[in-house]
Amino acid sequence: MAQLLLIEDDERVRSALLRSLRDLDHQVASAPDAMTGLRAAIDHRPDLVVLDLGLPDLDGSQMLRMLRGVSDVPVIVATARDDEDEIVRVLGSGADDYVVKPFTAKQLDARIQAVLRRAGAARAADDAAVTVGPLRIDLRGRAAHLDGRALELSPKEFDLLHHLASRAGEVVSKRQILTEVWDLPFGGADKTVDVHLAWLRRKLGETAQSPRFLHTVRGVGVKLVDPTEEGR
Repeated sequence: MAQLLLIEDDERVRSALLRSLRDLDHQVASAPDAMTGLRAAIDHRPDLVVLDLGLPDLDGSQMLRMLRGVSDVPVIVATARDDEDEIVRVLGSGADDYVVKPFTAKQLDARIQAVLRRAGAARAADDAAVTVGPLRIDLRGRAAHLDGRALELSPKEFDLLHHLASRAGEVVSKRQILTEVWDLPFGGADKTVDVHLAWLRRKLGETAQSPRFLHTVRGVGVKLVDPTEEGR
């Protein structure tokens, strides 16, 4: 049973969807406008939000951007705007899916189930420990071990190691690292990455000249590899 939040200003539509979704065994709360819905999403942490775009106080796309600033709750946008540009815009603003009005409760329920399955799989992947040869990284416990020995890492060193380990064998550019680890979407100082990589290498018992896990690909980026697979 999912806990849903329905943000819809049309009282007739809202009442019908509340009744139908509850008949489909969901727990459903509702809000008639964007700001009430935003507060409800933050306070009650639903499993999924169904968001109408045509709200009286804020456009739903604007509300979605505000919500994405404080929560990663899955969002299905319900819209009467069926043009491609609008759909691309709401997906780019952080929606997980969309459904075009008019739609039935069963159609919406199918979308809800699909989005929740994807969200559950993503959470499971995020929570799982990452193992690369003798290196094991537990995201949930924020712990890393090498050959069974705990590594003493700073928070940013841990984030960087997990980011690279979860993409083992893939070359990751410094710009990607700055964007995804340091949250600097417009770039930053490459030296920051270089320094943290040097610290990580030292703690992994290697150097840039004699790499074991962290291999620099000149002019491209860095990749983390399983040293037990090298040379096979």
